[in-house]
Amino acid sequence: MDISLRTMEWRLKGFWPWVPMLRNSMETGMELLGVTDWIPATVPGGVHYDLFRAGLIDNPYIDRNSLHSEWVENRWWVYKTEFPKPACTGEKVELVCKGLDYEAFVYMNGIRLGEHRGMYHPAVFDVTEILTSRDTVELIIVLAHAPDEMGQIGKTSMTFTQKSRFNYKWDFSTRLVNLGLWDDVVLRVHSSHSIGPAYIRTDVEDGEGIVSVSASVESKSGGPNRPAACTVTLTTPQGELIGRETAAVSDAVEVRFRVPSPELWYPNGFGDQPLYEVRLTLTDGAATLDEKSYKVGIRSLRYEKNEGSPEDALPYTFVVNGKKVYIKGVNLTPLDHLYGNIGLKRYDWIVRLAKFANVNMIRIWGGGIIEKPEFYELCDRYGIMVWQEFIQSSSGVDNIPSKRPEFLELLERTAVAALCDRRNYTSLTVWSGGNELMSDVRVPSTAEDENLAMLGRLVETHDPQRLFLPTSASGPVEHITRKKGVSHDVHGWWKYEGNPNHYELYGEADNLFHSEFGVDGASATKSLRKFLSKEHLAPTSMEDSLTWRHRGEWWDTYARNLRMFGSVSDLDTFVECSQWMQAEGLRFILEANRRRKFRNSGSIIWQLNEPWPNISCTNLVDYYGETKMAYHFARKAFSPDHVSLDYRRLDYRPGERFEGGVYVHRAGGSSAVSVTAEVLDARGRVIYEKQYEGVTKEDHALEIGALEFDVPPLEEELFFVRLKGRAQRSDAEVSSNLYVFSTREEAVYAPALQLDGARLDVGALEEWSGGKGAAERTRRYRVANEGTTVALHVYPEVAGDRYWAVADGAYESLFPGDSVVITVTCIAREGGPFDSLAESTESDIPSVAFKSFHAQQHVLI
Repeated sequence: MDISLRTMEWRLKGFWPWVPMLRNSMETGMELLGVTDWIPATVPGGVHYDLFRAGLIDNPYIDRNSLHSEWVENRWWVYKTEFPKPACTGEKVELVCKGLDYEAFVYMNGIRLGEHRGMYHPAVFDVTEILTSRDTVELIIVLAHAPDEMGQIGKTSMTFTQKSRFNYKWDFSTRLVNLGLWDDVVLRVHSSHSIGPAYIRTDVEDGEGIVSVSASVESKSGGPNRPAACTVTLTTPQGELIGRETAAVSDAVEVRFRVPSPELWYPNGFGDQPLYEVRLTLTDGAATLDEKSYKVGIRSLRYEKNEGSPEDALPYTFVVNGKKVYIKGVNLTPLDHLYGNIGLKRYDWIVRLAKFANVNMIRIWGGGIIEKPEFYELCDRYGIMVWQEFIQSSSGVDNIPSKRPEFLELLERTAVAALCDRRNYTSLTVWSGGNELMSDVRVPSTAEDENLAMLGRLVETHDPQRLFLPTSASGPVEHITRKKGVSHDVHGWWKYEGNPNHYELYGEADNLFHSEFGVDGASATKSLRKFLSKEHLAPTSMEDSLTWRHRGEWWDTYARNLRMFGSVSDLDTFVECSQWMQAEGLRFILEANRRRKFRNSGSIIWQLNEPWPNISCTNLVDYYGETKMAYHFARKAFSPDHVSLDYRRLDYRPGERFEGGVYVHRAGGSSAVSVTAEVLDARGRVIYEKQYEGVTKEDHALEIGALEFDVPPLEEELFFVRLKGRAQRSDAEVSSNLYVFSTREEAVYAPALQLDGARLDVGALEEWSGGKGAAERTRRYRVANEGTTVALHVYPEVAGDRYWAVADGAYESLFPGDSVVITVTCIAREGGPFDSLAESTESDIPSVAFKSFHAQQHVLI
């Protein structure tokens, strides 16, 4: 039984280093008062949030305020709570600190329990005798200042901690080094025996589901084992009993169930995610000594080499229930600099957004954190496979996995804790030794490296069912290259590579797997106004503004906007131009990779989210939960049914020959399809049209034909290729896509800024679902263009802070006379630690504005 101490009254006080260990001056004998007084503390949480609530630091997420908070990491912090001794009976009571960040000294009732280093394995202390001495409990946890670890730039070979590195400064975050109790603190009460680490494995054999249960039984009494029995039950997702096994045990239990006609767990897009329950009950006669339960999905998991891959290539194709799964993935950074203050709603929103975007895998990046159990539970429920990295990452100066003895010892502890605590989640699919580890310049480390060999052995010991990849990218070259035959799993790049270079590079790539890459784009204007003061809201280069530089120096899109659109002066248009190029660049990479399915086994976008608000970044969803245009383009590129155009540049002079390949992807097996390709001008007039027919093949893209025409002179200097795919049997449209080209050689998309004939007409098709105070509400809108020119990239924006929102049909372009139905879904929002919604007085009814690219007006409904 666990008794959580998170609800106790916690207090926090800051000191200069080592002062809490002395308390009184050696010279004067006077008490050393500290750098703060006692203030209320949150557990789980982080020191910065508590200081902000107490008015001791400014909001570090505004402008450059984080620079004024860097002193926090250099102080020692004392957490303290007092509470009545719990009324609990048991033969042993342990204090379990699940997440100490980072180096801690722990005291109870004045007795030093011990010290602890490391974020990812719990600190456990026997407090049985201490709790018998007094009726009240005083618990003190002293946190030393943050270790001097590497940020993004440094030497991986000199890494010595198992602390998250991203908040020492990374390209998507500032330096805001977290300290605190980032996970729960509990009193764990044991009877004479307890159930130790369990391992639940599932598989499918000859149509039957296999559920294998292994668990240790640990004596807590200190004496010889008493007779005990362990009962293991398996129940269906509907709660019906499938089997019950009871066995006498000494120190272990092994049970195997066979499930006829099982309900199988599938990744998102391939089927449902039914979860069975495994329950272990340890008894001694009529007494229950311990009980644990697990939700698991029944599925087989295999790994294959890609089609046509070299002999020395690793297996990058994931096979679930006998079905090859093309990876449509995203990388995840921690949700916040202050990861201890993340609530379940924020986890749920980010995983729901992944599911909605047709994502089937999330990579937990090795420079961040091993996420809390709630995250993996959500992935199990939503069908999102997890690529889990151990906590290691590149550092630029050198990227060699650390061999320092103290580091390897900590890494082993972290790895064992992660393996034993996370292996029972069905969504967990692959382990990786870390991010971008290299034994030579741009040469990924292999499983022969001492550090990575140790991790490989640990995976084989504790979770042999799953694949271990030594690092990502796993090579044999690190980055995408034009050289043929050497790219297996590669990273890069992270910028729009320019017209035509972007299309030539990615369109001709031959990598087997693309586990990290991205394109940068600005955050929503709505979000920028939350963290930038008024004087910093004018678009500018990060070379010319320290505040803008502080918010994503690597991801300055100002010069790119000038090259592609010409001069852009207002913030709204700047953001729309920046997001357009991010979406355009990212879509092409995703579609180019997918056209080579299963020679290429998948794409994992860098990145889904960001841990603090950047002006510009490579994320699809900004810090405040606003989806960017790239999110919606990725969603379409990941859709089960998809049509795409293969091209090599954006600009064509009048009279030039346009040539591009037309491709179709259909979910399931073979299917007769047709595609209509239309070439239109900005007024919606059809310049050229062609029909294609073909039969798709399972697990492969179909090149259904070539699109060729002579580009005519155009008044608006833009032309559009619109593809519409239909299933021939039903004649139902299954997918569509639109591509924008230009007859200009410079500033190719500048003509889009001159289009002013679009006029949106918006009508609600129903009232908002859900009553007053509902956590989730939806509403459908019909949006039509009743103007004379195309309305580019139509999207809804929900006003205020009460809701997160996402929409299907967003960022479609409407030609004159076109219409689209857009469903807006709003979820009651949970603020971040510096984004409190407690005082919100907004209306319970969402207010939605519909906008299009560079529109001078928008429609509010």
